[in-house]
Amino acid sequence: MHKSSLDKMQWFKDNFLAAYALRPAKILDVGSFDVNGSYKPILTSRDWTYVGADLEAGPNVDVVLKTPYRWKEVKSADFDIVVSGQAFEHIEWFWLTILEMTRALKPGGICCILAPAAGYEHKYPVDCWRFYPDGFRALAKFAGLEVLHAAMQWEPLGYADGSDEWKDSMLVARKPLSSGLGVRLRAVVRNTLLSLAMRL
Repeated sequence: MHKSSLDKMQWFKDNFLAAYALRPAKILDVGSFDVNGSYKPILTSRDWTYVGADLEAGPNVDVVLKTPYRWKEVKSADFDIVVSGQAFEHIEWFWLTILEMTRALKPGGICCILAPAAGYEHKYPVDCWRFYPDGFRALAKFAGLEVLHAAMQWEPLGYADGSDEWKDSMLVARKPLSSGLGVRLRAVVRNTLLSLAMRL
């Protein structure tokens, strides 16, 4: 985990999680496997429950997901906060994953996704995508989320560990309090896309 990603998650906490400072919150970290660091120290508080989820068992993984596209291990509307950093570029069909993130969020819950807009190929086991703010806005719209913040680190900030080369993009979005028909339609879309994807 590079330093700029950790700093951006800290910024997310400082700017968007103040409402949770004095009350219990349940946090899901998607792609939590600790590779040279994790978000857990940032997202740890006396009243917060942090759950790390990934496709492989290992350090900082509490829940092993069978697939990135349908999480039978995760209840619907169970989390106040869902985060994912430096994982979406490695997910072949990330639009299905954001639908699962949305499903896992409670109404009014907040998600934060960090992913590179640049940088060298780094397969884990694949490296498929780079993201710009407009791409994240489109993804949030697809998932029925309200965009609170979408930005990219366009300029170098002088990170000694080489973090600047990734030019990370960030999405912060909220699940609407009332989704109604949109949620059901997205579930149909998700299930249809997943069925098609699994046949490939």
